[in-house]
Amino acid sequence: MRALQLIEDRRLELRDVDAPPSPGPGEATVAIRVVALNHIDVWGWRGMAFAKRKLPLTIGAEAAGVVMAIGPGVADVLPGQLVSIYGARTCGLCRACRAGRDNHCEHVAGVHGFHLDGFACDAVNLPARQLVPAPPGCTDVAAALAPVTFGTVEHMLFDNAKLEPGETILVHAGGSGIGTAAIQLAKSHGCTVITTVGSDDKVDRARALGADHVINYRTDRFEGAVRKITKKRGVDVVFEHVGKDTFAGSMLCLRRGGRLVTCGSTSGVSADVNLMMLFQQQLRLIGSFGCSMKNMTDAMEKMARGLASPVIDREVTMETIGDALQAMEGRNVFGKIVLRVSG
Repeated sequence: MRALQLIEDRRLELRDVDAPPSPGPGEATVAIRVVALNHIDVWGWRGMAFAKRKLPLTIGAEAAGVVMAIGPGVADVLPGQLVSIYGARTCGLCRACRAGRDNHCEHVAGVHGFHLDGFACDAVNLPARQLVPAPPGCTDVAAALAPVTFGTVEHMLFDNAKLEPGETILVHAGGSGIGTAAIQLAKSHGCTVITTVGSDDKVDRARALGADHVINYRTDRFEGAVRKITKKRGVDVVFEHVGKDTFAGSMLCLRRGGRLVTCGSTSGVSADVNLMMLFQQQLRLIGSFGCSMKNMTDAMEKMARGLASPVIDREVTMETIGDALQAMEGRNVFGKIVLRVSG
């Protein structure tokens, strides 16, 4: 079968590799349909691996496919079923896993496509517990965006920030994959949405997703714009994933008692925190990583009901994926780039 593998930094090759064997106990064989690209793919591609890995490595951390076969003891998925794939190899046995807090696994073996072989291949054997069935009406593209893009946002907004209807939220990088998801999910929840984008051509596209106010952060200081929009009150929640470049300004945008939830640091891993502002304004800074399988289910159900939709910048093939990674690195993307493997 085919597998798209990282051979060395910034060098990908489409290779012929052995097809997976018959699934063993607790396993299922999945024919991959769609792989969604993320910044973790860019980091791995350019050599920013934060743990040991062995090359060549099949890339792709977020995907969906169709179950081809199941091994002994598998009952939760069936052949022919469309499934979304949880992207981390969790143990399934620790206290966190048993409680449904999959992203808190105490013995996680790594992230597929980054530490472990990923999903940019024709087929793969996986523990069946990593497969989340897609509901009726959910497309393969929507299912592919559930593990990271929409699942991460579900976890950030509703598990961690406890976003409530009627609140005002600032979503950074509204043209990014998770930014487009956050705009839609917050708006469908009854919130006022302010978002930032990096170019004028993204302004109207962000508004079309439901953003009430759009700020081009390259021409306006977003802190001042947010204070003006909110009549100096500030926002209830900041959806942060940019990191160093926006973190201090994000804190300035919060109302007293506001919450900042962050899942990323693409502009730098360290940021200054005004501690006096933190305690005097009684702000809450919340770290968020990944999602649970329940978040994936909830996200797919919302997409199936039309409350949110995948925003696709382009669809690529295994032969053209290198250009896509360069576009993501240069932030020349609105929404998601997806790799169509089959179907």
